[in-house]
Amino acid sequence: MFFFFFFSTSYIAIVGDIVGSKVLVDRNSAQRKLKSILEEINTKYYDDIEAQFTITLGDEFQGLLKSGQRVMDIITEIEIQMHPIEVRFGIGVGEISTDINRYAALGADGEAYYRAREMIEEIRQLAQQKKPIPTDIMIKTDPQNEEIDRLINTILTLCKSIKDRWTDRQKEVVYDCLQNGDNQEQVALRLGKQQPAIHKNLTAANYYSYKEAISVVSSMIAKIRHSEEKAN
Repeated sequence: MFFFFFFSTSYIAIVGDIVGSKVLVDRNSAQRKLKSILEEINTKYYDDIEAQFTITLGDEFQGLLKSGQRVMDIITEIEIQMHPIEVRFGIGVGEISTDINRYAALGADGEAYYRAREMIEEIRQLAQQKKPIPTDIMIKTDPQNEEIDRLINTILTLCKSIKDRWTDRQKEVVYDCLQNGDNQEQVALRLGKQQPAIHKNLTAANYYSYKEAISVVSSMIAKIRHSEEKAN
């Protein structure tokens, strides 16, 4: 059994960072693309966002959520739309100690952001150490929740190992399913393929295992937030 411990008011901060941004062939184009994607995210997930996603340092961005139910949906959309450019994400759960500007996640500070940035830095360090399967998403909540954090981060690392094995053809099918739903016949129509080919690609990509894994992560993060609400 896991027990969740939180501050009196908790938020979920997401800090993102473009991987290898300084060596991109067209860095300005990547930044414009990111800006456009974040604007779409702010509109689509308006009711879930406490402070809108904003680019902070050219290659980095951050946003603040009211709850954890849509964390993986938001991250997945950014990943898909930024492809083939890779993005890493730090997720932090905790209090915000400053005023919150609804229309820009700038100026706000507190444990949620500290923890999200700490996770981004840890991912960078893992990449520098050239770990066999470096992760691209990590979460940190209250220190007393170390066990549940480790469990979620392990799932996210396994998700990364699945993603890294996708071929370009599998990515096309998986991305369509993640964005539009996984009705294979509808996917086949959208992509101009036969349904058996869609099924074959999804099976080879371990799509259903991956989808279940990120669904579990979303559920766990939502329960964290729910436990905080009950504590109040």
